[in-house]
Amino acid sequence: MASNTIFMNGVTGYIGGTVLADLLKRPDASSYKIRALVRNAEKAQQLKALGVEPVMGALDDVDIIEKAASEADIIIATADCDHEPSAHAILRGAKTRFTATGTRPIFINTSGTGVLSDDARGMHTTETIYDDSDADQIASLPLTQIHRPVDAAIASADAAGYVYTYIILPSTIWGWPNHELVQKGIANYRSVQIPMLIAGSLERGHPGMVGKGVSNWPDVEIHELGDLFMLVFDAAVRDPAGTGHGREGYYIAASDEHTWYQISKAIGEAMVKFGRASDSEPTSFTKEELDKFYGGSEYLGSNSRARATRSKALGWKPTKMSKDMLASIEQEVKGCIEKPYKLA
Repeated sequence: MASNTIFMNGVTGYIGGTVLADLLKRPDASSYKIRALVRNAEKAQQLKALGVEPVMGALDDVDIIEKAASEADIIIATADCDHEPSAHAILRGAKTRFTATGTRPIFINTSGTGVLSDDARGMHTTETIYDDSDADQIASLPLTQIHRPVDAAIASADAAGYVYTYIILPSTIWGWPNHELVQKGIANYRSVQIPMLIAGSLERGHPGMVGKGVSNWPDVEIHELGDLFMLVFDAAVRDPAGTGHGREGYYIAASDEHTWYQISKAIGEAMVKFGRASDSEPTSFTKEELDKFYGGSEYLGSNSRARATRSKALGWKPTKMSKDMLASIEQEVKGCIEKPYKLA
């Protein structure tokens, strides 16, 4: 088996596709053997043509994932950050790798600032701001928070001494990537949160929001998120013990902050422009609409406030701010009209 082997999941997704595209563009890309979990046979062949070795399987195929992780020096997970079976399979594989080689593998996992979210339901903001350099504050998050069970298990594995772990927490991700994997139809080009709000708004024929929309979330542009992944990757490969890891290894991807009202207002303005609404001023989703569009969830009215202190200390320098995100929403609305976003 080649040294410097990378095993990834989620490469056909929005985040994972961007990370893989960035890896493939690196000047030292040829020094790594990249393997990727993939379900679709056609996409597997496309990945193979790009020099990526497909590992056929899905997140529930824990034996396949465990074996692939046990053969990797670096593991990058970008798929479902709440999928506990696959996360634990990766950790078992990493432990096997350590036992066999005596070297701790590197595990870069994707979580999200949803782990910081509250139950504001769009009715108020909060003064609580989480800082990724404050390990005690992050550790205080209860296991009842989304993403937290996986995050905590990964950090505990680092403490056990058989793997170096680094957890990246994207916020509201925006923008349409146009890298090679998107161009070839391998990877998804859409985020989740903003298209979800657009889809519900289009279906009701008027821009919607949860509650008053006054709650705050951070945001990050997709390519700048990819930049952070590469910085964490470089730091971990160069000096895994000296780079913040485990309990000290949380890296928030947040460049600016917005309210949900601002997003819904921008959606409304685009809907008016495209003849899908007569008024751009958002109104609250009714309980019936929340049930219909979002399974009753009011998550898109939560607060999640964060500072990317540790990420910026690595040299991350995002330049795309909330004003740029709001300006991009017209393209998102147009895209959702042309190709509707499916609500679960």
